[in-house]
Formats: sequence, C-alpha cells, structure tokens
Amino acid sequence: MNTRIMFLEEMNRLRHDLLAMATRVEEDLGKALSALRSNDTELANEVKAGDAVINAMQIKIEDEAAIVIATQQPVARDLRELVTIFKLTSNFERVGDHAVHLAKTVIRLSKEPPFRSMERLERMTETGKEMIRDSIAAFLAHDAEGARKTAALDDRIDEEHKALTEEILALMKEHPELVKKAARLLQTSNQLERMGDHITNICEGIIYMVEGKHEELNE
Repeated sequence: MNTRIMFLEEMNRLRHDLLAMATRVEEDLGKALSALRSNDTELANEVKAGDAVINAMQIKIEDEAAIVIATQQPVARDLRELVTIFKLTSNFERVGDHAVHLAKTVIRLSKEPPFRSMERLERMTETGKEMIRDSIAAFLAHDAEGARKTAALDDRIDEEHKALTEEILALMKEHPELVKKAARLLQTSNQLERMGDHITNICEGIIYMVEGKHEELNE
C-alpha cells in the first residue's frame, strides 16, 4: 500500500477515535447534569464508573498517535495535527474528571434537603456540553475561526461562576450553619469553571494545528 495512503488511513482512525472520546465525555457530562437535576445517585455512579473508559480511550489514542509519529515521520501541518491530538486527549480527559466531580457532588448532597437552586451549575454544565460539541467539530473541520467562537462561550461559564460565588459567600455569611454545604457547591462551581478552561485549551490547540501559531484564549 502507498505510504501516504496508509498515513491518511491511520490519521482517519485517530480522528474517529478522538470523536468517540469527545462524544463519551459529553455524554458523561450530560448524565451528571441529569443526575443533578433529578437527584439520581444511580446515574451519578454511572458517571463515576465511566471515568475508567475515558482514561482508557486517552491512552489508546496517544499510543496510536505516538506510533504514527515514529513510523511515518510526519512534517508541517500533519505533525501539528498529531501534536494537537495529544493536547486534545489530555484536556478531554480532564473535562471527564470534572464530570465525575459533579457526579460526586450529586451523591454527597443526595441525602440532604436542597437548600438552594442549582440552576447556575446546570447552565455552566450545559455550556460545557455545547463547547465540547463545537470544539470537536472545529477540530474535524480544521476550523480555526470555529475554535475561537467556541472558546468565547467560556465567558458564559465564567459569568455564572462569578455570580454563584458571590451568592454562596453571601449565604455563608447569613447562614453559618450551611457553610459546609455551601463550600461544596463553591468547589463544584470552581471545577466547572476549570472545565471551560480545558475546552478553551482544546480550542487553542486547534488554532495551532490550522494556523501554526500559539494563541492565548484564556484571558
């Protein structure tokens, strides 16, 4: 088989596997969101169990990408895409970790009566799901502008995080008996804010892949 054709087939397999990983991360984030809305600990435990699957997907993709680099010795844009794949798998894996953290929050709070609305956390998670979908689409299309638009959605997460932080700090001051519960929500909000940063890192990688330049989007 022609070496170039073989290389293109290997790249297509890597792209397919990365799409599968991103899809799984989005699905787990969606499950964690559903668990939060319905106080469903069984679903939350599914998210926790699924973390091992995402980790295995990351290892498989990175091992395959390393073999392609070693055997095909790609250059220029091909090499940039392979380097970007490593960045994407690492950051998608971290987003999966944040989904697990959200699931753990559901489990910890499940036996306690609700003391405030979870709407801000829900909106942060919904935006994260949207960013995952848009970022993997930008990667597959080699769309740098699409990556920039996706990264801009992180402003929504930051705004919700800031507002929730202010609300929780005020709640702690007014109701000291709720400090432990409130602190847990604040930690979860911090985790979701970091989720947005990781997807923004993915977008930076896509811009590097397409345009060959490093662009800072986390401002």
